[in-house]
Amino acid sequence: MTSQELTRRIIIRLIKLKWLIILGGVCFSVLMYFFAKTKPVTYTAKSSFYPLSSPTNSGSSTSKILEQLGGGGGGSKSLTEDANINIEEVAKSKKTREAVAAEKLPNFSNKSIAEILILEKNKNKGLLGNEIKIPQTNKELFALGADLLKSDYTAKFSKTSLLEITFSSNNKELLEPITTVLTNKVIEFYKELKIKKAKVDFEFLQEKVDSFDYLLSQFDKQIIEMDKTSIFVRPNNLKYLIPKENLQSQKLLVTAQRNSAVYNREEANFRLQKTIPIIDVLDSPTPPYDKKQISKNMYAVVGFFIGSILCSMLFIFGLLMRFSNSFVKETISEKTAPIVTD
Repeated sequence: MTSQELTRRIIIRLIKLKWLIILGGVCFSVLMYFFAKTKPVTYTAKSSFYPLSSPTNSGSSTSKILEQLGGGGGGSKSLTEDANINIEEVAKSKKTREAVAAEKLPNFSNKSIAEILILEKNKNKGLLGNEIKIPQTNKELFALGADLLKSDYTAKFSKTSLLEITFSSNNKELLEPITTVLTNKVIEFYKELKIKKAKVDFEFLQEKVDSFDYLLSQFDKQIIEMDKTSIFVRPNNLKYLIPKENLQSQKLLVTAQRNSAVYNREEANFRLQKTIPIIDVLDSPTPPYDKKQISKNMYAVVGFFIGSILCSMLFIFGLLMRFSNSFVKETISEKTAPIVTD
């Protein structure tokens, strides 16, 4: 059987069985349609808010403090200007997700969000999905809830510098309460971190100022002792004059450092008083929600083509096998045929 004869037979076979092929495509199309219909609808709620943080500089008031203390206009950089807390990272952190998973919803029999997410995943696991068992301890339960929550929500800044938190679920009733808890926890933890950092900065700088004050008091004591021992000695005696000048120089150096530390402490205190950011929630997670569903018509069309191709391949499979067998036999006979020589 040649390739041309095989092509002719395939075309004749397909034309002869075209109605069976179409019927097979229709059957597969119906199956794909109902498969798409069984897929649950995914709803998405969005909450957006803007963190109104205080400026990075504390203003002209602290600059005047530095000038009055003799530090000049270009004092050392305050510790509070470094390591800014990123609210987006706070929203994505595991600590935030576990806190949300531990929260209980009164409208859902006072169950924790972790339990609700596990039950919802089991409800929509499908025929091939594995059932998730509820852990026995709260620690394991909340950790599992945090992992499940990670795939269902996003937190990112928009082009207009708004922090947008989205949460998706097949259950429309879960969208508003869980998204609200997410938003509140992010705001709460962000404020706590800002306050904690401001307190640490202020306490560190206060200790630094206290240490400089102690050094200055020690210098004063040494100078007083030197004056007592040199009361009956000429004032310009180098034995007492040079050490006294050295002490005065060291005292001036420590005084400048102390003034700079006082400036930083006052700036840290200023930030501590105004550290709680004002966060304005612009978009609440209320209906209408974004809706995402598999297109049943698209699945039906794709199913028809796949079913038609599979039926066609099934009907011409015998012809292809016979052609391949004859091709193999002809090739073997050509190789094993005796060579005739003159």
